[in-house]
Amino acid sequence: MAGHSHWANIAAKKGVADKKRGKLFGKLSRAIIVAAQNGGGDPTMNLPLRYAIDKARKASMPKDNIERAIKKGCGESGADQFEELVYEGYGPGGTALLCDVLTENRNRTAGEVRKIFEVNGGNLGSTGCVAWMFERKGLFVVPAANSSEEQLFEIALEAGADDVSQTGDTYEVTSPVDAFQAVADALANANIPTDVAELSRIPANTVDLDIKECRKVLKLIEDLEDQDDVQTVTSNFNISEELMQQMMDEE
Repeated sequence: MAGHSHWANIAAKKGVADKKRGKLFGKLSRAIIVAAQNGGGDPTMNLPLRYAIDKARKASMPKDNIERAIKKGCGESGADQFEELVYEGYGPGGTALLCDVLTENRNRTAGEVRKIFEVNGGNLGSTGCVAWMFERKGLFVVPAANSSEEQLFEIALEAGADDVSQTGDTYEVTSPVDAFQAVADALANANIPTDVAELSRIPANTVDLDIKECRKVLKLIEDLEDQDDVQTVTSNFNISEELMQQMMDEE
């Protein structure tokens, strides 16, 4: 994780989400529906459902929306059958991108995602072309003001986390997938708020971008996340703090 500015990707995603909250709630509802369809409506017995609900609550999704999505997933009010897919491709500057998708029509979604890649100077690849560059992990982003490094190390590592690193004014905590909930509970019990708590794909290596390439990649990510079926987009690009500040100053 050293040197990986995952915070830049998160900042880009959050900016898009804030502008399009209704679309965000639709994506979160879809994730809850699929989790309930696959494992039932009890989050204490269905961890994917618990993760989806926690993510929805963190985004301030109304309780009624969450309950309605669970009911749809359990078949109480009818719901489309969604398919879980991962699309892989390449973006400007040699970046690798993974798109987690929930769709009821894979042919339509594949065509739309391919077009977004092409319009933004990238290309949709075949299955497995970039997935090998990433590892599935739990990711927590903790504002440095919320905890000391020593406290966070002690709590997170004892709960099963495998790394704690500082990036700018935040700490990034990663964990094996099977330790995600234990780490989440440990942070909550210690009253340490998180900006992000999710299962994510972490790149083994990153690609440094210049400001021109960076703008192109961020536009590609924005357009991909604006597509209704795309749940999340993960990339392996790296933006230095100096470059990010330059971009902010120019806006």
